[in-house]
Amino acid sequence: MAFTEPVLTKRIPLEPEKRKLIGYADYVATGGYVALRKAIDMKVDDIIKTVIDSGLRGRGGAGFSAGQKWSFIPKEKKGPHYLAVNADESEPGTFKDRYLIDYDPHSLLEGIAICAIATRCDIAYIYIRGEYHRQAKALEHAIKEAYANKIFGQQGIFGSATKVECYVHRGAGAYICGEETGLLESLEGKRGWPRNKPPFPAIAGAFARPTVINNVETLCLVPPVIDRGPAWFKTMGTPSSPGPKLFGMSGHLNKPGVYEQELGITLDFAINNLGGGMKGGNSKRRSAAGFPWACSAPINSTSSWISTMCGSAAVASAWGRPG
Repeated sequence: MAFTEPVLTKRIPLEPEKRKLIGYADYVATGGYVALRKAIDMKVDDIIKTVIDSGLRGRGGAGFSAGQKWSFIPKEKKGPHYLAVNADESEPGTFKDRYLIDYDPHSLLEGIAICAIATRCDIAYIYIRGEYHRQAKALEHAIKEAYANKIFGQQGIFGSATKVECYVHRGAGAYICGEETGLLESLEGKRGWPRNKPPFPAIAGAFARPTVINNVETLCLVPPVIDRGPAWFKTMGTPSSPGPKLFGMSGHLNKPGVYEQELGITLDFAINNLGGGMKGGNSKRRSAAGFPWACSAPINSTSSWISTMCGSAAVASAWGRPG
């Protein structure tokens, strides 16, 4: 494992007073949309293979291979394809996607555009939780900039054959809409309630058409994967869960916040090295991890949490939960 530089947060200063919303010009000046221009010249299958080979797993909780999910979309197109971006982020104690949207929304939009090329997507919907008022406005402003610079719209991405529209869809604060099919029901104007599977969203998703559903952080990692390649991505993390990850840390910590590290760090490292340790030096309190099953454990020298790596596959192995 070798995490030597920020990837997701490279444009976001550590000092809160220095952070600002990154607009289109600043994003491009720091290497933004280079990966998208590269993807335009790639074959669809090569884009998907690159993402699969990188080992990029979904960062929304399930940890499923992002590239494999894209590969499930039918090759033969018989109607519109959709992309639904899960920015609902309703799990208690989670705020890492909000962090990316607050400061670097164009990294998400670039990931959306690359995904659209790979999956022949016509329309992308960013489904954002209703309480994220400021974040929704930040996204709408960034999308307006993207349209003005020929990323979205009927002229095609940078004048290419791929045409994609992008919209922000605001939820109403329903926790269940964080589940992918509940999100689709809400997107269609129905009660947000999970669907029975099959059919799966890749075959009959939004409006009964092929649909990819990806988390915000997952899509933000796509541009660096395309730009720098699978081998580089695999230098971080673990063999089964490569790459960097955002960790939102809150509660009785000396330095609560959002931190970027590679997958594979221990909870002990996260608390003491990233979060600055527990307030008052108390190391025997309980910790709840923001995974979908919301389990908790005491923090002490004998706890399995201390030695278990924070990686989706590692966590699944330790507790027998789906990763």
